[in-house]
Amino acid sequence: MSDKRSKDLLNIQTKFIHSGSLRSQFNETSEAIYLTSGYIYSSAEEAEARFKGDDDGYIYSRYSNPNLSMLENKLCEMEGAESARLTSSGMAAVFWSIFANVQSGDHIVAADAIFGSCLSILKDILPNYGIEITIVRATRIAQWKKAIKKNTKIFFFETPTNPMLEILDISELSELAKLHNIKVIVDNVFATPLRQRPLQFGADIVIYSGTKHIDGQGRCLGGAILSDREFIENKLHDYLKHTGPALSPFNAWIMMKGLETLAVRTDKQIDNAAQIANQMADMHNIVDVIYPGHTSHPQYIIAQKQMDGGGPMLTFKIRGGKKEAFNFLNQLKIIKISNNLGDSKSLITHPATTTHRSLLPKERETLGITDNTLRLSVGLEDVKDILLDLHEASKKV
Repeated sequence: MSDKRSKDLLNIQTKFIHSGSLRSQFNETSEAIYLTSGYIYSSAEEAEARFKGDDDGYIYSRYSNPNLSMLENKLCEMEGAESARLTSSGMAAVFWSIFANVQSGDHIVAADAIFGSCLSILKDILPNYGIEITIVRATRIAQWKKAIKKNTKIFFFETPTNPMLEILDISELSELAKLHNIKVIVDNVFATPLRQRPLQFGADIVIYSGTKHIDGQGRCLGGAILSDREFIENKLHDYLKHTGPALSPFNAWIMMKGLETLAVRTDKQIDNAAQIANQMADMHNIVDVIYPGHTSHPQYIIAQKQMDGGGPMLTFKIRGGKKEAFNFLNQLKIIKISNNLGDSKSLITHPATTTHRSLLPKERETLGITDNTLRLSVGLEDVKDILLDLHEASKKV
């Protein structure tokens, strides 16, 4: 059996630990951190060859760096993508995945159920560059069809959505897009890497906030864009190279080490989330529980088709309004109030006053984000302790 054949047969968790590593002459067990801005050339001729692209070595860490290369390679193994580039944050990944695909006069169709900063990019920034935006109700395919124009270049959406966990059918939207030569960009953060692979369902570009489950411990900012080699290397690369939203080598190293435990962490988080979703409906003052892995979810069948498990996120509502929701949050002892997610710690937030505060009241109402809505990112604590914390807080609302 050849080395290549052996590598192809490895499972993804094994690849995360062993693939893509670039070791120094010291053959370190844990990959080194290459904290350098520039690189030395052995000759003037070598420097010229690097800048001409005839030599594959490194030039400047704004362009690339060994730590970034290692993380990109591992992410491609995970996603089944031909190529990837990293950015300084998840929002940088969102912006450049879109902006590198459009020019003045183009049109984008996007779901209404997306993160507040994503909506700001679409509604407040891109129109300044002559780019037309149409926002549609995320789960209504008829609205996507109706919104298509001759100049439509992009479908943009996230699934599951933030924070109401609606599920969009990636295959259905990708098939529709291909009929009109439209690129599909999917923000895959909530499903977590490994648990949903949009490229397998027809998407063209997948983006991540590495800040979330890839890091997994709330330490660093970072983003990733994955797609085919033509887009990443012949188009996106120069945009990033010249505008400079570079990921630091240290952050890339942190996220690379995070990938080594990603599978075992998300296994535990998803198992915890499923148990919590099953038991929350019986708690005091909990009036609605939304979880893609539960049969009560409106798009449960789609979730089963394209997701591996129900994910580590769940959303629920407290009986009452903002006052009762805040009271519930303030009673929690183990679960921490934070707008971040994907951490080893369980984190909870009130979307109407934090992540989706910028939406108009009518927009929040359309999405189902009410004053009593709470979003829970389930962590790695013992599930019995998380359940007890939720149960005790619910009794004191």
